[in-house]
Amino acid sequence: MRVPTLVVVLAAAGAGLLAACGTADNASKPPLPGTPTETTAPTTTEPTQQAKPGPTKIRVLPDIVEANAKIVKKAPPPPPPPKGVPCGPGTDACVDLSANQAWLLAGGKVAMGPVPITHGRPGHETPPGTFHVQYKDIDHLSREFDMAPMPYSVFFNGGIAFHEGSLYDLSHGCVHLSNSAAQAFYNGLAVGDVVQVVP
Repeated sequence: MRVPTLVVVLAAAGAGLLAACGTADNASKPPLPGTPTETTAPTTTEPTQQAKPGPTKIRVLPDIVEANAKIVKKAPPPPPPPKGVPCGPGTDACVDLSANQAWLLAGGKVAMGPVPITHGRPGHETPPGTFHVQYKDIDHLSREFDMAPMPYSVFFNGGIAFHEGSLYDLSHGCVHLSNSAAQAFYNGLAVGDVVQVVP
């Protein structure tokens, strides 16, 4: 009869499943005769985690450190100003408000000066301090003061600049220079150069 044969086949297959997927209790029991057994460990689908590398230790040799120390040298301090220039070291343009004079310097040496200047009138004083050249405009016109011409302007403190102007009339804060001095300051100064104004 076909029915008993089918029952035997199903029973054998069920025993095989129990043997393959059983718990620790029935895993130690020998399998039923005719039941297939697994000879390899089951594979897992979880990803394997690799050990993270630790910090790399670098050994620095003394001779390499000494060689690098010779390559990296500190910049020498700027030269002091020449005798008679009242500004500090590293200055590219110096203005002495009380003496009404200015100097153009290059590499710690006087390139031009002292030259006569006029500066801010009462209420529009030229402030003392150390500044940097911000920008230059050879044909600047003052929007604040009726488009007044300011040839060879070198701006170093907001709206305050060196420029060609009257050496008799006081300014609204700018430093007036003669035509030749204004051209020399315009050509000799670059953006970033140091301008020092002393009282």
